[in-house]
Amino acid sequence: MTSGLSLFGNAMHRSVNGFLGYEGVEVINPEGGKEDAEEEAQRGRWKQEEQESYWKMMHKYIGSDVTSMVTLPVLIFEPMTMLQKMAELMEYSYLLDHADECEDPYLRLVYASSWAISVYYAYQRTWKPFNPIIGETYEMVNHGGITFISEQVSHHPPMSAGHAENEHFTYDVTSKLKTKFLGNSLDVYPVGRTRVSLKRDGVVLDLVPPPTK
Repeated sequence: MTSGLSLFGNAMHRSVNGFLGYEGVEVINPEGGKEDAEEEAQRGRWKQEEQESYWKMMHKYIGSDVTSMVTLPVLIFEPMTMLQKMAELMEYSYLLDHADECEDPYLRLVYASSWAISVYYAYQRTWKPFNPIIGETYEMVNHGGITFISEQVSHHPPMSAGHAENEHFTYDVTSKLKTKFLGNSLDVYPVGRTRVSLKRDGVVLDLVPPPTK
């Protein structure tokens, strides 16, 4: 039984490291050597005792929704808010311009769907964005002719609303998620609404993102 508990503890330690992006990371001294790098890393951003205490704190949240009143350590956050992350979908908005100009309805759907999934490149970053305070706004002006604005409209549950527009389309989104923390992974269930209106023919597209692990 003791052996089994030890194996379980080691597995959970690796799972937490992998979830936070530390699994398999080689520690290198920026001065050029590796001799004291491991020792130096122990005094750095993520200490061994912090990892252990983090797991002790997080294991009780397995099966919980991390968008609820769960307190998370700042170490797992990236320096941006969900409002800014919503704006990343505008990076490939030229695909919607092509969809608006396209006469073939099937090719139009291809362009629009390609745009909708383009944001998933950003999910390679496993850090969590900060939850904005209620009433907080973010505005991006004239990004390739697009104006984007978003606002945090609910704190618990966290919910954001966004709007973008240019000469080809208008985009409205309500970002609301349900999540389930599973120890070494996180299930995300989008329950918000995404709507794109193409201006030339008045086509309206309702897009539903898939669940994500």
